[in-house]
Amino acid sequence: MLLIKASRETFLAPLQSVSGIVEKRHTLPILSNVLLEKRGDQLTLLATDIEIQITTSTGGAEDGADGAVTVGAKKLQDILRSLPEGTDVSLVLEDKRLTVRGGKSRFALQTLPAEDFPRMALADGDTRTFTVTQKQFRQLLAQTQYAMAAQDVRYYLNGLLLLVDGGELRAVATDGHRLAYASMALQGDGVDSLPRQEMILPRKTVIELNRLLADSDEPLELALTPNQVRFTFGNVVLVSKLIDGKFPDYERVIPAQLRNTLTLERSTLLSSLVRVKILTNEKFSGVRLVAADNALKLNAANAEQEEAQEELEVAYAGEPLDVGFNVNYLLDVLNNTHAETIEWHFNDANSSALITLPGNDRFKYVVMPMRI
Repeated sequence: MLLIKASRETFLAPLQSVSGIVEKRHTLPILSNVLLEKRGDQLTLLATDIEIQITTSTGGAEDGADGAVTVGAKKLQDILRSLPEGTDVSLVLEDKRLTVRGGKSRFALQTLPAEDFPRMALADGDTRTFTVTQKQFRQLLAQTQYAMAAQDVRYYLNGLLLLVDGGELRAVATDGHRLAYASMALQGDGVDSLPRQEMILPRKTVIELNRLLADSDEPLELALTPNQVRFTFGNVVLVSKLIDGKFPDYERVIPAQLRNTLTLERSTLLSSLVRVKILTNEKFSGVRLVAADNALKLNAANAEQEEAQEELEVAYAGEPLDVGFNVNYLLDVLNNTHAETIEWHFNDANSSALITLPGNDRFKYVVMPMRI
């Protein structure tokens, strides 16, 4: 039975949208598959790992009969990628095998029944909905996601806090050593009356959203329920479960009063840190920052007694400071903010430092010092 015949691009673009969450090896073999469903000229693709589900659809599939099947997502994607652009591709379903034909190439793939494919139950009941642009939300994620923990036993840190409160959307991530905070104002009727709601997005959901969202003013709709969130943009619908846990009180972590402030060119500091990192200790990645008398020195050393030093001219006449940081924590924030200058606020070598952007109270980055 001819299921679909269309151009390679008709298949490949939606397949790439959903296949990012597919695990190559899973205890349930069918979760390594993607569900292909043909109805009229519409082709719908669905993938899930039980925690996240992504659905997308595309037109242009006029030829073929209606039907549904599941097939290995990674194998199908690799096949389509390997075919020349513009190739006409047909999918033929016979005897539980899906034959993919493109040009003079032919591939026969094993399938599993569509009716056995697990779909996430969409939450009913109290749903709160609002819309932002894809660019705004992607920027919110970019400013915070790098501070998420990875495989921490405190499972609630392996994700990103989204908080809706008083017409404002906030994002917070922390791994216990640093914390990134960003916020944006919501626009539209009724957003000021949205009740306060906190949700922790899983790390995988955040990474997938960052991959799929476009840097454009196209709309992104968020629909919030107590244990689920649904993102709708373009032809994509991403549904994610939420992490059940209590996120740390980030407002207590952000220092309120810091005595000293350094204003620095972001690109200059970034370049200097990249250079001194070359000779940091691979295990600890520590760099010393010494501030005094209109100068900031960056020092690094490793177990082979090798050393690196950079000196920057800065307008600073405050208290002398000699403090150590994980250089990767500093590089993360500098690489993910695009302001020309940053402000570094501090008290002493034993307290957290706060990095902000001049004239912008919607971004804050807190980093703990380390002993070197």
